[in-house]
Amino acid sequence: MTEMKKVTAFVPAGLLASAQEETGVGISETLRIGLQKIAHERFYKGMQALRGKVDFEFDIDASREDKDHDFGGER
Repeated sequence: MTEMKKVTAFVPAGLLASAQEETGVGISETLRIGLQKIAHERFYKGMQALRGKVDFEFDIDASREDKDHDFGGER
């Protein structure tokens, strides 16, 4: 489980009420959701920064072909 940290925060009451109305959960979970969204946004910005900088070859047609794999079991 992730280590938890208790914090005291002063936030605008209207903003918190609006966020809780949207999430439908309590204060702590609403704040967690908001912090997760910030972390995800940062990740996606990092991924976008890599766009066009990574050579990636993928044959979509070959991936769609049926393959006969031997997984050691009878079919």
